[in-house]
Amino acid sequence: MSQKVAVLGTGKIGEALLSGMLRGGWPPADLLVTARRADRAEELRARYGVTPVTNAEAAKTADTLILTVKPQDMGALLDELAPHVPADRLVISGAAGITTASIEERLTAGVPVVRVMTNTPALVDEAMSVISAGSHASADHLAHAEEIFGSVGKTLRVPESQQDACTALSGSGPAYFFYLVEAMTDAGILLGLPRDKAHDLIVQSAIGAATMLRDSGEHPVRLRENVTSPAGTTISAIRELENHGVRAALIAALEAARDRSRELAAGTKD
Repeated sequence: MSQKVAVLGTGKIGEALLSGMLRGGWPPADLLVTARRADRAEELRARYGVTPVTNAEAAKTADTLILTVKPQDMGALLDELAPHVPADRLVISGAAGITTASIEERLTAGVPVVRVMTNTPALVDEAMSVISAGSHASADHLAHAEEIFGSVGKTLRVPESQQDACTALSGSGPAYFFYLVEAMTDAGILLGLPRDKAHDLIVQSAIGAATMLRDSGEHPVRLRENVTSPAGTTISAIRELENHGVRAALIAALEAARDRSRELAAGTKD
């Protein structure tokens, strides 16, 4: 029996998930989408052959609802959905900081909720998605969420108590690497390289390093040591990074991101 899945609030991540599901074999007829603007909904229909519906229609007809709106928009969406979501619907939330308990209390009693934090590499099928069960979600519900988000990358189950840490480390993680590449590109220009050549050197180095981390099985310390010759160029650079507290700054930055995720869960806007 076919299972209808609705993606609600289909922005960039929602569209990436939608296209990944289609590549993974989901029939377009089983995929519903909602969007804030009518022209956006029609664009998705034309591009993917899926069916645009209202949020209420999605709640009434889809077996699984994937909520991909921003955290600040989740309250209004849940208010709209609440009268229409029966207890047998699976609700998957992708909003940072929003707990399964806060969603459960606004919907029909017993609705299974799964919380997922993915990241923007979903756009290139290299996402890291962490998945946690709410109080009514079963192993089958988690497996279904893994099947959906596995279409755009890797998945990992974690206790919900670890979701804020995962948001800081992985959900926001791509931005840290982009920031580092930006800084290294500026350094390359300072050292006399054209921007395009500096960019290519850094990006390929990043791809190679990430592949080694993924495939070698070696600890990152060992991989770094393999590049670090005595009295060489690399150790001179590492010394400067340590002198400027880069390691401590990264730890502090991740703590700040985790704390902000907690604030979002508590409803803090500022």
